[in-house]
Amino acid sequence: MKEYDFYIVPTPIGNLGDITQRAIDVLKTVDLIACEDMRVTQNLLNHFQIGTKCISYHKFNEKERVAKIVETLQSGKKMALVSDAGTPLFCDPGSILIKALKEHDFRITALPGANAAVTFLSQIPRDTEEFVFTGFLPKSEKQILEILSKYNHTNLVFYESPNRLLSTLEIIYKNSNEAVVSVGRELTKVFEEVITDKVINIIEHFKTNPLKGEIVAMVHAAQYKENIEEYHNQIQILSTKGYSAKDISIIISSLYNINKNKVYSYLLNNNQDNTQG
Repeated sequence: MKEYDFYIVPTPIGNLGDITQRAIDVLKTVDLIACEDMRVTQNLLNHFQIGTKCISYHKFNEKERVAKIVETLQSGKKMALVSDAGTPLFCDPGSILIKALKEHDFRITALPGANAAVTFLSQIPRDTEEFVFTGFLPKSEKQILEILSKYNHTNLVFYESPNRLLSTLEIIYKNSNEAVVSVGRELTKVFEEVITDKVINIIEHFKTNPLKGEIVAMVHAAQYKENIEEYHNQIQILSTKGYSAKDISIIISSLYNINKNKVYSYLLNNNQDNTQG
């Protein structure tokens, strides 16, 4: 089996049984583990009888830690990076370190494993595989509204803290009172809950149900009008003017809030002239 200098190791997001055997083996055999909160990681290591030493690596010290980690690897030792829960570099520190290690040509690999966003999405009914992951949303209402507007036509997945979820949902409702939202909390734990409903109903639900733990949520893409034939005349005019199918799709989508891919398919299926491009 190929050996690496540095391992990116996912840890359970709730249920300790979700750790992989390979992750346990790596954490046992490396010389040092870089972790966010040493107390959290030590509890995990104790549970699986792993005696490897740890050093702290979090967003407040990551720049100063990079040189120390590079020095450790240059001495011939092997290291692993873990976050408190889930896959490192997903809303967790590590990107600065990985960039530096790549520049020094260290051999790096990432293990597959627990990830809150993937665990959440795998149980949410969606019309398309397409989604945008934004991590944690900004605190500013204006910035959140800008993101909602930008990704109106795409499933928008984000992380949220329990104390901010209701205010974020209120902003989503303000942006569109017909919005459909999915929310997952306590994933893989005993009190796991994943619900999908109109945003107003989700707000009412969590007003009466206590919120704990990190939360994953998705604003479903806006529902588009299905009867594209209603815009046949507009499409025909643009087509006779020499616009390409791609351009027509963008124009009709922008003017009438219709999925541009559906407009494009309509053009191809109806053999419109000038539809190449």
